[in-house]
Amino acid sequence: MTHRPTTLERAYELAREGRCRTVSDIKQALSSEGFDRIQDSLYGPSLSAALRKLCQEHYVAPAEQAAGHTAEDAAS
Repeated sequence: MTHRPTTLERAYELAREGRCRTVSDIKQALSSEGFDRIQDSLYGPSLSAALRKLCQEHYVAPAEQAAGHTAEDAAS
């Protein structure tokens, strides 16, 4: 039997993984992973602020975007 985290636990995991830039990104990822009642589970200003802060601290832009910005910056 495999352990599936709760919606809230997975939201925090996603925020720390660095792929989600915003809380909206987290909600989209949860939906694509098949989680239900996302709005009910991620409700409230304190929770949103905590997830937003984690996203800001851990977000890493995909390599394609980072490379594109570097090339554009060098051309300027």
